[in-house]
Amino acid sequence: MSMVDTYFMVALEIVKSAGKLITEHVKGCKDYKLKSCDIDLVTEVDKAVETTILSKLKEEFPHHAFIGEESVAEGARVVLTDEPTWVLDPIDGTLNFVHGFPHSCISLGLLINKVPEMGIIYNPIMNQLFTALKHQGAYLNDQIIHVSKVKELKGALVAFEAGTSRDADKMKVVRENFDQIISKAQGMRALGSAALNMAMVAMGAADANFEFGIHAWDVAAGTIIVREAGGVVIDPAGGPFDILSRRVLCAGTKELAEELSKTLVQYYPERD
Repeated sequence: MSMVDTYFMVALEIVKSAGKLITEHVKGCKDYKLKSCDIDLVTEVDKAVETTILSKLKEEFPHHAFIGEESVAEGARVVLTDEPTWVLDPIDGTLNFVHGFPHSCISLGLLINKVPEMGIIYNPIMNQLFTALKHQGAYLNDQIIHVSKVKELKGALVAFEAGTSRDADKMKVVRENFDQIISKAQGMRALGSAALNMAMVAMGAADANFEFGIHAWDVAAGTIIVREAGGVVIDPAGGPFDILSRRVLCAGTKELAEELSKTLVQYYPERD
């Protein structure tokens, strides 16, 4: 068994245990605070899940590095080195969680030498556990999953998000891309969770996904899960994916990814 396999087994049990904090609020969590704006929310459950997972990981792997969404929100810096680095979103889809809309998840990725080595996306309310280890395939609840084979936008179901920013320039691009794609694709869907949108691509339920304004913790797990399911993850403009760029495009096929990248109106947020 490799060291990464060991890391994965330990992390998986920690994530499953932390999921119980989320299932205590199946009907929603109305006690929340605002972060950057009125649609960027945080609850005490977000903080409790992050504290629980990161504290246990630090006990097991004290020499590793850690990046957590709520830690960054409270002033921690996003520093990505070649050291094994755990990247955590304790509840991706907090707005959904607040309302009791059952699409939110824990997203935990591990990068070594800045390369994703394993990913866990866990929606405990819907009992969806997506996992992947590099070169070992991607799984949903221990069943192997694969991306779709759709190659053209006209036959694609595309996942996207408006995001958690009220920035006027960003919202203009969101509307322009909605207009572009809704007229060319078979359909569009927004689950309210960047990680789960990527998981939908990995399992072939969606054919592609793109988003501007996400963070490293939104995509660290989803990136390797999509790739291990046979898909591609690139920059929305068509170049190599950069986990700190706050931009992502993933698809089941290279052909679809390339067509979508040529269709999108681009937006470049401030990097992590």
